[in-house]
Amino acid sequence: MASVTLPSTIAAPVQHRLEVKRSVFLAHLAPVASVEDADAVVAAIRKEHWDARHHCTALVVGPQAERQRSNDDGEPAGTAGAPMLEVLRHRDVTDLVAVVTRWFGGTLLGAGGLVRAYGSAVAGGLDAATLVDRVHLTSVAVDAPHAEAGRLVAYLHQWADNHHAVLDEPEYGASARMSLQVPPELVATLHADVAALTGGAVMPVDGETRVVDRPR
Repeated sequence: MASVTLPSTIAAPVQHRLEVKRSVFLAHLAPVASVEDADAVVAAIRKEHWDARHHCTALVVGPQAERQRSNDDGEPAGTAGAPMLEVLRHRDVTDLVAVVTRWFGGTLLGAGGLVRAYGSAVAGGLDAATLVDRVHLTSVAVDAPHAEAGRLVAYLHQWADNHHAVLDEPEYGASARMSLQVPPELVATLHADVAALTGGAVMPVDGETRVVDRPR
């Protein structure tokens, strides 16, 4: 099974300020787990910046960015939310909401100027954000006698470093259990390598495959 490339997300909320002909565009980007979370972020920003004329939004939610939505909030149709959403799509991100709050500076920017300003505000926010990759990893358990644990832990540490896997802290009970999070396409390789190391005496057991955040 090969890993499917997933959109990334951002590690923490970030803001980016842009001024165009005395109009101020303040972009606020925040990671969210659902559309409801995104709505709560938008409501909080509306309350905080109650004096602004517009709070335009774009959001993408879901492992594959399945849910997408935008709102021009009083700007001419297609000049705010749509270009904001297009930036999120182009950057291949998900599980985040972008809110661009605008204070009007007295000069009309025209449709093209608004599209550029709202898109640039979101792009600037993403440039300032810390991105987090999303990957599929499969849990694999390796149980071994205590006498073999030291050799296996040392080997699996090196194996994980060389194969973009994660080795959890060993657990010691009746036997020693080493748990790894492994890219799905490398699970068979791990099985073969452990079998070769132990002469077939130790057989890894596969668990579930899930989506995991991995900071860049």
